[in-house]
Amino acid sequence: MADNKKMVEAITSMEEDFAKWYTDIVKKAELIEYTSVKGCMVIRPYGYAIWENIQRILDGMFKETGHENVNMPMFIPESLLQKEKDHVEGFAPEVAWVTFGGSEQLEERLCVRPTSETLFCEHFANIVHSYRDLPKLYNQWVSVVRWEKTTRPFLRSREFLWQEGHTIHATAEEAIAETEQMLNIYTKFCEEYLAMPVIKGRKTDSDKFAGAEATYCIEALMHDGKALQAGTSHYFGDGFAKAFDIQFTDKNNKQQYVHETSWGVTTRLIGAIIMTHGDDNGLVLPPAVTPIQVVVLPIAAHKPGVTEKAAEIKERLSKVARVKLDDSDQSPGWKFAEYEMKGVPLRLEIGPRDMEQNQCVIVRRDTREKIVVSLDELETKIPELLTAVRDGIYNKALQNREKKTYACKTMEEIITSLEQNGDGFIKAMWCGDEACEDKVKETTGVGSRCLPLNQEIIADTCVCCGKPAHQLVYWGKAY
Repeated sequence: MADNKKMVEAITSMEEDFAKWYTDIVKKAELIEYTSVKGCMVIRPYGYAIWENIQRILDGMFKETGHENVNMPMFIPESLLQKEKDHVEGFAPEVAWVTFGGSEQLEERLCVRPTSETLFCEHFANIVHSYRDLPKLYNQWVSVVRWEKTTRPFLRSREFLWQEGHTIHATAEEAIAETEQMLNIYTKFCEEYLAMPVIKGRKTDSDKFAGAEATYCIEALMHDGKALQAGTSHYFGDGFAKAFDIQFTDKNNKQQYVHETSWGVTTRLIGAIIMTHGDDNGLVLPPAVTPIQVVVLPIAAHKPGVTEKAAEIKERLSKVARVKLDDSDQSPGWKFAEYEMKGVPLRLEIGPRDMEQNQCVIVRRDTREKIVVSLDELETKIPELLTAVRDGIYNKALQNREKKTYACKTMEEIITSLEQNGDGFIKAMWCGDEACEDKVKETTGVGSRCLPLNQEIIADTCVCCGKPAHQLVYWGKAY
């Protein structure tokens, strides 16, 4: 067990230093490796397998709602980017530019895509002519580049993976319905598959996406009380359509502008999983997206028949779960620590005594509960336990959020709450004045995260100015 103890101690305690704890996990669980390209990372096979599972599930949800995958170029001519003024201003500080092709200077700079609205708009303008061409429901899985000054694996990097959906519709009502539908899909995915409770809301005007009429988001609370934006869905109205002249002939033979949406999630969801569910022994992965759902470990593998029985169990369970058999010569203690570190939901141990009694021992990663299970019941018991793990980590995360959500009526209450309780969600009323929004952040250090779709009235007046207020805002410090 010495190896086990040493392995666990290699992770900094989250209570001691949450940022160091996070970095230790992404490195020691072999999710990423740093590179010579500053601000960029190698996503290693185990980390990428998590992303593949996220991608597989979400892609299925998108296709069930009629969306199709496409692929746009990674370069955007500067003149194309300049067509939508608010959009280009919003992204200007983060844009990376290509100025040479080989040894020759380009006549026009090319932007390495920070997002692809302009490319989609150009394409839509070329292919849409009639109401019969609508709607167009597109999505792409690509990488994008944003020249971040401060980076952290998965949370902020200069190149990251994401999906970006772009759709156009004949009417504002259809586009708004699309925006809301995608927000609901993201909510369902995060809560049901990632076991991560989220707050659905709308961004304030000062915080909405550049060029959007409205930005909707889902906000999650991490273990340390900081918020993380887990997904966004934007309604663009016809602003981009007018900038790019995307028109169609309606049923009355009149020219109309389309109404557009955009929505996306990124590999920062992996960071969210780590900071929502992880503990001082490493990852705790939701069963739906973990690369390995069950690891089978032969105990006393040198004894006759043990390894063969473990292989038989692995083969049986492969029909109901993602299973790995570790029959390496590493000690059982090392293996226990290794798969705890990697967040595998269930560990199945089988040894000579278990074989004699036609049973095995299953250990849950989230609770460390040991459960004796008959070998005859494995195919039904394993799915039940995976569901139990999902429910357990969801409820734990929800309890953490509820414990760290505080209702405040004045800025003094916000300051006192932060001093006494530490970071968390602050629920407070707002009059709608951007100056008050700015002052709250300047005075207390917490910014607006969203106007929750499920509104409450916890006071009659604005937390800042004392004037009448009818909007509840979730405030917080954020990643």
